Formats: sequence, structure tokens, C-alpha cells
Amino acid sequence: MTLDMDTRSAESAGTAGTNSNPAKESGGARFVAGLLRVGLLPVLLVAGLAYFSLMSDNFFQERNATNIGRQLSFLLIVTMAQMLVLLTAEIDMSVGFTIALTSVVSSKMMVDHGVLVGILAGLAVGLVIGLINGVIVARFRVPSFIVTIGMGSIAFGLALQISSGSPISGLPESFTSALGNSNLGIVPVSLLIALGVFAVLYLVLNWTTLGRYFYAVGGGENAARLVGVPVFRTKVLAFVLCSVLTSLAGILLTARVSSGEPNLGGDLLIMSIAAAVLGGTSFFGGEGRLGLVAVGALFLVVLNNGMNLIRVSSYTQGIVLGVLLVTAVVIDRLRSGAGAR
Repeated sequence: MTLDMDTRSAESAGTAGTNSNPAKESGGARFVAGLLRVGLLPVLLVAGLAYFSLMSDNFFQERNATNIGRQLSFLLIVTMAQMLVLLTAEIDMSVGFTIALTSVVSSKMMVDHGVLVGILAGLAVGLVIGLINGVIVARFRVPSFIVTIGMGSIAFGLALQISSGSPISGLPESFTSALGNSNLGIVPVSLLIALGVFAVLYLVLNWTTLGRYFYAVGGGENAARLVGVPVFRTKVLAFVLCSVLTSLAGILLTARVSSGEPNLGGDLLIMSIAAAVLGGTSFFGGEGRLGLVAVGALFLVVLNNGMNLIRVSSYTQGIVLGVLLVTAVVIDRLRSGAGAR
């Protein structure tokens, strides 16, 4: 059973069952066919919501809903960023350290030169990291796994050096209150920003030539070149967008914690990969839907929040996340192998 199944596969499965013996199709077969159309991930999300609401009276309270929304905003942005690189059959292992360096640089510049300069400096960090990652991977064809691990190590070292290993305090209150703590009703401002990013990326992936290029490059570089896709430029753009969006999440996280933290965002690497793959984005490129990736991010946030409320230990939570990631990758491999056959 896959965590996400293409609708066409579900339809063909349902059609095959109908053609074989429509009179004897069981209720169970109809249920499975319907599940394949929807995908298992939304079902798991609903089950998680129901379970944690029963286990904790605080789960559906307004304060916790706002907390879930705020946690979702950071993970959703980084997951969407990671998805762009995964679509091109690459991976960015530097996202956590990009957040750390962004936090330190933006905070230092903000304290010295104001909010706008700090935000622009933070985004520039992402631009530079993404450009270096993309050019090395695309031009020299070095595995992105190695390149981005190396770049992450550089970013982390710079973050520690700039901050001397200590938090940078004294951020303007206008910045921390506006982006870190303010809500529109019960909806955090950071979540509204994340949803804005979602809307823009949805248009890019589904309605622009660049979006088609991402899928084409991930589907096969050689074939993409033959039909005129600029593979080098597309890969570089994927890494640049990934790192800039990651830096945006780093700025929002910095506002939330009210200081520049050289250790910020470490858990977002594995969570962003897990959310993207759980949402059906293939490790092998060329496949992924933004809506399901968002559901994957929401599922992990709900799971993490619910386990905290019912006092599941952090060690157990790490085990659960690891099991989900490994399971999703195995399923993705089996699905890709089946598609190849």
C-alpha cells in the first residue's frame, strides 16, 4: 500500500476490477479503490486528529490550534523548498544549517542596521548558498548529497564563528512581535506567509514553463536536453529557490525565538525530507504534488504536537519519525521499480 498513489493508477485499478467481474466486486474492493484515489496520507491525518483529540482535551483548543499553525508554517516552507530540489532528482542536505546561518547573519545585521537590512541579508545568505550548491551540482555533476553536506558544514561553521557560539540578542521588538508572535484571529502571521508561498509555488509548478522544466529534468536529464530544456539553469534555479525559501523560514524562526541562534533549525532537515516523501514526492525525481506535500507537513506537525501533549518521550518521537521516513522511502522505491517494469 503506497502512501500516495497517482489518480490514474487508482482509476486503472478500479477499471480492471470492474472489467474482471463487476457483479462480484466486494465492498472491500470498492473501499480499496476509493482509498487509492484519495491516498493513504489524508486518511492517516484524519486518524491522527481523531486519536489525539480523544487522548488529550487540549488538542482542539484554540491555543493549541494556533501553536500547530505556527509550527506548520516553518516546516511547510522548508518542505516545499526541499520538494523543488527533489523534483529534479537531487536533494538538499544543507537546509538546517542554512537556517542557522540565516538566523545569525540576519540578527547581527538587524541589530546593527535595522529590520529591512537584516531581512535582506538573511535572504542573501540563502541566495549565495543555493547558487553555490546549484552550480557545483549542475556544472560538475557532483552528487548533491555530498555537495550540500559540505555546504551545510561550511554554513554551520560560519554561524558559530559569527555568533561566537552564543545567541545574538537585542532584535527589534517590531520584528519579533510582527513575525514571531502576531496572529490574525487564531491564524499566525507566519502561517499566512507560508500559505502565500504555497500559492505562488502552486502557480509556478502547474502553470509555468519553469514548473514543467522541474518535472522534465527529474524525469530524465538526457531526454529533457533533447527537447530543449535548459537543464543547467533549471537545476541551479531549483537549488536557489530552495535555499532562499529556507532562509525565509529561518527569518520567521528567528522572529519566533527572538534571537539569532547558531543551532536553529536542525530538526527541519529530516522532517522536510520525510514530509515531502510522505506526500508522494519521489526521491528519484519528476514526481510530486504540492498539495500532498502540504498534507505531509501537516501530518508530521500534528503527530509531533499530539505526541508532546500525551507526553511521548522525545526519543520515541525520533524513532517514529525515522520509521515513517524509512517506510516512505522504501515505498517510493517499490513504486518506482513497479513503474519501471
